[in-house]
Amino acid sequence: MAVSLALIILLGLSSNVLFSKIKLPGLLGMLIVGIVIGPNMLNLISGEMIKASADFREMALIVILLRAGFEISSKTIKKVGRIALLMSCIPALFEGAAITLAAPYLLKITYLEAAILGSIIAAVSPAVVVPYMIEFIQRGKGSDKEIPSLIIAASSVDDIFVIVIFSSLLGLYFGKNANVALQLLEIPVSIILGIAIGAALGIILCNLFKSYHMRDTKKVLIIIGISILLTWAENSAKNVIPFASLLGVMTIGAVILERYEVLAGRLSQKFSKIWVFAEILLFVLVGAQVDIKVALNAGLMGAVVIITGLIGRSIGVYISLLGSGLNFREIIFCIISYIPKATVQAAIGAIPLSAGVKSGNLILAVAVMSIIITAPLGAIGIKYFGEKYLYYD
Repeated sequence: MAVSLALIILLGLSSNVLFSKIKLPGLLGMLIVGIVIGPNMLNLISGEMIKASADFREMALIVILLRAGFEISSKTIKKVGRIALLMSCIPALFEGAAITLAAPYLLKITYLEAAILGSIIAAVSPAVVVPYMIEFIQRGKGSDKEIPSLIIAASSVDDIFVIVIFSSLLGLYFGKNANVALQLLEIPVSIILGIAIGAALGIILCNLFKSYHMRDTKKVLIIIGISILLTWAENSAKNVIPFASLLGVMTIGAVILERYEVLAGRLSQKFSKIWVFAEILLFVLVGAQVDIKVALNAGLMGAVVIITGLIGRSIGVYISLLGSGLNFREIIFCIISYIPKATVQAAIGAIPLSAGVKSGNLILAVAVMSIIITAPLGAIGIKYFGEKYLYYD
C-alpha cells in the first residue's frame, strides 16, 4: 500500500501541475492518472488500497466539506436558504424524470430500471464543485449575491435527496414493502438531524477550544476525528435514526465560524493545506473506480441518455432560480456548476448489478460514462464561466 500511496501522490501532483499549466482543471489530470494506474488499466494500485478506497475518499470529502463550513456564515445561509432548498431537489427531480422517460426507449430497459438509473445519475458531485466554490468565495467572486455559497449548500443536500430516492426505488424493484412516502419523509428528518448534531458538536468544540489551550494542528485533528466518527455513526444508525452526517460535518465548520471567527480563519488555512493531499487522494481514487471498457458498453445511446438528463437538470436549475435576483449569466454559471458527477456515481453505480437488477451492468456502464463525460466538462465549465460570469463584490 505504501508504494501505491507514493505513486498516487507523485503522479497525482505532477498531473495537477501539468494540467494547471495548460489552463485545464488539475482534477482532470488526477482523474486521468487514476484511470490509467487503476485496476482496470495498468493495475499499479495495490488491492489493499483499492479496498480502502471508499474510506479514503470519504475522509477527503470530509476535509473539503469542513473547509466549506468555515466559509459559510449564518447570514449567508439566511440569504440563500430558500433558493438552496429548491436547488437541492428540483434539478435532481427533473434530471431523474428525463432519464426515466428517455432510457426505456433508448436503452430498452423497464421504466423502474430507468428510474433507478436516473436516481444514480441525478446526483451532483460536491467533491468536484465545492473546491471551486471555496476558491471563488476566498477571492470574492460572486460574493455580492452569495452564488458560490448557494451552490455549496444546495449540492451538499442534493446528494442526500438522491440517495434516499435511489434506496426507495431499489426496494420497489425487489418487491419489498417499501413505504415510499415514509422513506421520502426521511429526507427532511435526515437534513434537520444532521444540522442539529453538527451544530451541537460545533458548540461543544468551541467551548473546548476556548477552555483548553492547544495548538491549532491538534484542533484540526480533533475536528477530523469527530467528523469521521460522525459518518461512522450515520452508517451504524441508518436503520434506526437517519441523519445526514456530511451535512453535519459542514455545520461543525459553520458553527465554529459563527461562535469563534478568529479561530475559524486559522483552522480554514490549516484545512486548505490538508486539502492539497486530500484532493490528490480523492480524485485519483475516483479515477481508479472508472472502467473505460464498461463505459463503452453504454454506447452512443448511453451518452444520449446522460445528455437528456443534463437538459432536464438545466431546466430544473433555471426554474429553481426564478425570482432569485440572479441575471442570465449568473444562472448559466449555476447550470454549468450542476453538471459534474463523480463521487456518488462511483459509490453506488455498481449496487444495482451486485443486487441482481436485470440491467445492472448497463446501469453501471452509464454511471461510469456519466463520470467520464460530466466531471471534466463540468470542471472546465466552472473554471471558465466562473471567471467570466461571476463578479467581485
